[in-house]
Amino acid sequence: MPKELQAGILYYAEEYGASAHLCACGCGSKIRTPIDEMEWSLEEDTDGPSLYPSIGNWQKPCRSHYIINQGEVIWCEQWTDEEVKQGRHFCHERRLAHLSRKYSKKKRHAFWEWLRRVVS
Repeated sequence: MPKELQAGILYYAEEYGASAHLCACGCGSKIRTPIDEMEWSLEEDTDGPSLYPSIGNWQKPCRSHYIINQGEVIWCEQWTDEEVKQGRHFCHERRLAHLSRKYSKKKRHAFWEWLRRVVS
């Protein structure tokens, strides 16, 4: 990732699973988004990149809210503080459910591997 970002460019560092860009409103804030199965997804297309879900800059003075779809910025409605709180709670619950599924699969796999070694 370069230190100085240019407006209108979505940067992606695959090896770090991260993207960055300057806020679409023009305020100059650097927006960093983790790209992984629990955060944002990035799709590349000949028309341009798409970043989902939306970017909600709730901690920035501008409070911009938008989606990047095929290289275009699509502006979304502003959220109230209560909607931001609910959205964060939903994301937190989704992460917990994902991690629970992920680690329970690993434990089952480890058990079957152990059992296979014992029986063999």
